[in-house]
Amino acid sequence: MIFEVGFRGHPNVRPLHRTTIEVTTERGLTPAGDCIVGVGADCGCAGLPDELKAALRDAHTGVRITLIAGGREYSVSGRGDPRLALSHPSDIVARRSSFACPRTLAVECDGSAAGVPPEMAAALREPGARGVMRIEAPARGAAPSARLPALPTCRGRPTWPRP
Repeated sequence: MIFEVGFRGHPNVRPLHRTTIEVTTERGLTPAGDCIVGVGADCGCAGLPDELKAALRDAHTGVRITLIAGGREYSVSGRGDPRLALSHPSDIVARRSSFACPRTLAVECDGSAAGVPPEMAAALREPGARGVMRIEAPARGAAPSARLPALPTCRGRPTWPRP
């Protein structure tokens, strides 16, 4: 299953955080938010499709999260966890640790915001920058490449054109 969440860049994007990477529906970003790579996201964890949430709540599910922006891609891989609530209304966070909270999308990821290529970070600081967080996880009983029919929306919210 593949699901995409659109987001915007911000002049304060500083991907330096070594343990997490995040997008948020919030519009603003302070320099302290060094794990946040995008604002104005289509949805937070709560807006993800139920089918994807079910797959992510399986500890054996491998998850690939790919950021696409500025003509570049950056991917991290992690896993699902039965403790994932996936209920936060505004944030989606991938973590290197096994910590789980309502904002957590995946745990034990092999990368973080600190791994975002400098060219991608610079592109996300430009006015009007847009990006996509692509979430790939095999659905129960479906081929890993199956696409959700609702792409590209989060719980019916309209999205902007993809980069």
